[in-house]
Amino acid sequence: MRALVQRVTDACVRVDGALIGEIGTGLLILVCAMDGDDAAKSKALAAKISKLRIFTDEAGKMNRSLVDVGGAALIVSQFTLAADTSRGNRPGFSAAASPDQGRALYEQFVTDIADLGINTATGSFGADMAVSLTNDGPVTIWLDV
Repeated sequence: MRALVQRVTDACVRVDGALIGEIGTGLLILVCAMDGDDAAKSKALAAKISKLRIFTDEAGKMNRSLVDVGGAALIVSQFTLAADTSRGNRPGFSAAASPDQGRALYEQFVTDIADLGINTATGSFGADMAVSLTNDGPVTIWLDV
């Protein structure tokens, strides 16, 4: 699975103008299931993200995790993270999981994050979403598992 993680002071997602997910301090996680991914990869990605020490401690060092700071996660499906631009200017997305598998793994990932005690909010799988955020730092990290 692949994720783009952004440390935020706030983030929200809207579909057709309606607010469907919102968090304060925490992480905006854009997540993509890749072809061949499974539940074990979802669990591994959730564990890795929950332990990333990217929040500042009292000394101003990035030394605390999402769990340590009691932050929340806004999880948004984003198949475009599978983009392959090696053959020109039009991205190909054949490395992404099929829509059915992608939905199942996205939902599994949301459950895996919540099972770690992290307050979660979500986007809407497959919807045309408007995501707003205030990137804190900025801190943006790409993860593949």
